[in-house]
Amino acid sequence: MTATGTTALPGVAAEAALAVPGVAALQPRLARRLAAAAAPTRADTTPPEAGVRADRAPDGSGWHIEVRCVLTEGRRALDIARIVHDRVTAALVTHLATHGAAEPVTVAVTVTGIAAWRDAA
Repeated sequence: MTATGTTALPGVAAEAALAVPGVAALQPRLARRLAAAAAPTRADTTPPEAGVRADRAPDGSGWHIEVRCVLTEGRRALDIARIVHDRVTAALVTHLATHGAAEPVTVAVTVTGIAAWRDAA
């Protein structure tokens, strides 16, 4: 593979997921959150790509991407998850093709929570 690796794919996936209306944020996996909590300096600037995991398929034939989303309330979670799935898949396929690495991509979207919307008025 050329310049595309595990480090570039989470950023592409995070950008595509966060562009979907109804996605409030991406949530890091538990291990990342525990590591951040144990860090001596509490920097609450977790990058969005921390909510995305990119792994090579076990047989090396492509990529498996997991996106962990927190959604805004008032929308059907299933509809938003499907849109996130489709947009992330399209963005990754385009990204890989642009870098000469046209490989299969499977995307799993997990809804980890619903963010309550509060009116500031």
